[in-house]
Amino acid sequence: MNPTKNAPQRTAKSPSRRAATGPGDLWVFGYGSLMWNPGFAFEERVTGKLIGAHRSFCVLSVHWRGTPEKPGLVLGLDRGGACLGIAYRVAPAQAEATLAYLREREQVTNIYREAVRRVWLKDGSERSISAVTFLVDRGHAQYAGRLSPDERLHLIRQGHGVGGPNTDYVNATARHLAELGIRDTEMDWLTQRL
Repeated sequence: MNPTKNAPQRTAKSPSRRAATGPGDLWVFGYGSLMWNPGFAFEERVTGKLIGAHRSFCVLSVHWRGTPEKPGLVLGLDRGGACLGIAYRVAPAQAEATLAYLREREQVTNIYREAVRRVWLKDGSERSISAVTFLVDRGHAQYAGRLSPDERLHLIRQGHGVGGPNTDYVNATARHLAELGIRDTEMDWLTQRL
């Protein structure tokens, strides 16, 4: 999912809890394309673990990687389990602009809920931080829920939207996870068949 100038802006309030470790610090947790294409400036990038939600191909993409007629399938952070991803620390001066950018990028159709979650950093420091992330809204029409492997594969193969082919999104995410040493069996199964 890549931002474009034509994406509608969404006016949303900041999360109820500050995604910060100090005055003005903003942390953002990415689990899909934000890992390999954040699109915003950051001061620190650390592998992190979020507990209570997992990465899942559960979002029908009708803009970035598909159309309403031929939706693609992208990742959502769905409830249950845990997720390894990337935590970004954003400079205080860039916090508001970064949040505005993320809302424009992630909330084109409001399939995600902006939230602040605890993330444990995997940098040897044993730090935990509060980070802004985007959880899938299970009540949204684009929530695909649990699909069979063949249904997921079909949607990914057919999807092509503003951000390009859905297959590019899956392959880029898989490559980045491999570079980080993060094993994702669902991603492995899909990329072997694309």
